[in-house]
Amino acid sequence: MKPIASLSLDLDNLWSYMKVHNDPGWESFPSYLDLVVPRVLDFLESRRHAITFFVVGQDAAIPRNREALARIGNSRHEVGNHSFAHEPWLHRYTRTQVDDEIARAEDAIRTATGRKPEGFRGPGFSVSTTVLEVLAARGYRFDASTLPTFIGPLARAYYFMTARLGSKEREERGALFGTVRDGMRPVNPYRWRLPSGSSIVEIPVTVFPVARVPFHLSYVLYLSTFSEAAARLYFRTALEACLRTGVEPSILMHPLDFLGGDDVKELAFFPGMNLPARVKLERVSRYLGDLADRFEILPMGVHARALEARTDLPVRDPDFVEMPAATAP
Repeated sequence: MKPIASLSLDLDNLWSYMKVHNDPGWESFPSYLDLVVPRVLDFLESRRHAITFFVVGQDAAIPRNREALARIGNSRHEVGNHSFAHEPWLHRYTRTQVDDEIARAEDAIRTATGRKPEGFRGPGFSVSTTVLEVLAARGYRFDASTLPTFIGPLARAYYFMTARLGSKEREERGALFGTVRDGMRPVNPYRWRLPSGSSIVEIPVTVFPVARVPFHLSYVLYLSTFSEAAARLYFRTALEACLRTGVEPSILMHPLDFLGGDDVKELAFFPGMNLPARVKLERVSRYLGDLADRFEILPMGVHARALEARTDLPVRDPDFVEMPAATAP
């Protein structure tokens, strides 16, 4: 039997990218879900892949998005919680704010899809001990908010150079994309042991073993704008490194992996958006083919249940740096 790999997609919407970039007009919640959701579902169905969609609660609460999200709920895919307001400074929320954020998203997602999420991923990989405690208290099976790489500060510096941010926004986003400390966390799944005595499984977004650089599809597609051959070799080499080191990879996708600059002109600033959608779909198809050749592709909830059954799953205490509380969302 092939080893396990889990596959997921963070269903970030047009407005959420505009919001983080501080672009005007995001408050009207412009959406591309009617375009991208059918495209992704058709793509996955043609390849018989089942994945986990992490849905933003704000989108689920807007009636015009219900039809697209109901299609996910009526499919064989899983649904996860990606917060309500999609603010990558979730780690700065108080316990009351986190409780409200996760509960509101959960209720809206269940109404729109008919599914109760059992997994969570923080926007921008934002997570804290408080977030994990709330997830465990609400019965979530797993968290998937960690990205164990050292390049977070570089990604944040690039973001600060390209986004329209004032001093308040820069302070708010001061730990966006994580710190060098994140690169010291395990690449393999483990269980968080929380101060309350509860616990929750953590499935990190997999990075290149040893080198600890990302290889989820948005990164690979960006590399392919310079050389498609080099990008695919990089992805294949990362998968081979996972096989050799015993890592069960959890591969992350985003809507922009399926949308080109010809689809969403507002996001021309985003890396890789100079590629047309047709080209992206061809390349993603090849990358997922490489993944399927080596691993059995499963949704994250199925992966989490397999991990829960293990008696040798490592245990880790939270090591998050406490941040000053943010303004209420």
